[in-house]
Amino acid sequence: MSTEAFASLAEFAALLDQAPAADLAARAEAEARNGQLTKPPGALGRLEELAIWYAGWAGTGRPEMKSPQVIVFAGNHGVTAQGVSAFPPEVTEQMVLNFQHGGAAINQLSNCFGAKLEVIALDLDKPTADFTQGPAMSEAELVAALQAGWQAVDPAADLLVTGEMGIGNTTSAAAIALALYGGEASDWVGRGTGVDDAGLTLKARVIEQGIAANPAAKENGLEALRCLGGRELAGMVGAVARARHEAIPVLMDGFICTAALSCLAAAVPGALDHVVASHVSAEHAHGMLLDQLGKTPLLSLDMRLGEGSGAALAIGVLQGALACHSGMATFAEAGVADGE
Repeated sequence: MSTEAFASLAEFAALLDQAPAADLAARAEAEARNGQLTKPPGALGRLEELAIWYAGWAGTGRPEMKSPQVIVFAGNHGVTAQGVSAFPPEVTEQMVLNFQHGGAAINQLSNCFGAKLEVIALDLDKPTADFTQGPAMSEAELVAALQAGWQAVDPAADLLVTGEMGIGNTTSAAAIALALYGGEASDWVGRGTGVDDAGLTLKARVIEQGIAANPAAKENGLEALRCLGGRELAGMVGAVARARHEAIPVLMDGFICTAALSCLAAAVPGALDHVVASHVSAEHAHGMLLDQLGKTPLLSLDMRLGEGSGAALAIGVLQGALACHSGMATFAEAGVADGE
């Protein structure tokens, strides 16, 4: 794969249109195996569905997962000048250092489940533009961030989790949700890093200003990402698009990740077929976004940290699903009557 697979937004959109589908033969093989395992039909609930989904992307009816990859993208947002966050933009860089030194939650969860973690800081010294005044990024800036995400994916990985760090990015995510799915700004804003009621009102007003300043973003996935997103959101989009081209299944994290990937879903129907929602977060509107995407989360633990933490935790659930699916004996192998 070329290190520069696309040089424009139009070329990126064309790649999305060319993305491969799941291996239906492998999926059928996995479904057949699931029906022969030493358990009552459906007794493992969603673990069965999860293993079959994974098999379709792994290309084998008896898959194993050995090389999960977690990528955390970091970026700064010009809209923080509007006072939408409880923390200053400097915290983004401080947290990147914490990731790099192994001190964050995502480090512990990645280690716990054997995932390789990479942290990619995207021009932290150059925040995106304040989207209340116009587009957050030029096309060239968006393409550069998409390319960074695309190039960060290890083609040898057999699972991808993307996470983010960026002060102000819940405001960006809520603005994208409003642009793509409508409603009122207040429907989509949440407390993010901990703003008070006055902060919520301010965020809603800022988002309304952003939509007014960027009419091209309405119901247009890639324009919403360019006009209202951030480099770390675009990095996640580029990485998940690359994962699709490599047939790597993806566990999707929380509100910000889901908003970013909604841009892919809006751009190309079925663009998130290789993606499972890992959890529903405590952020106000995450469940609404998942409903729009038709994704049912695996976990509901009131998490709202970001970093990819919810998705990294769900690696363990997927590992359990695959261990049962690929490791259990069939009725014939175990010499157990199958009840027919």
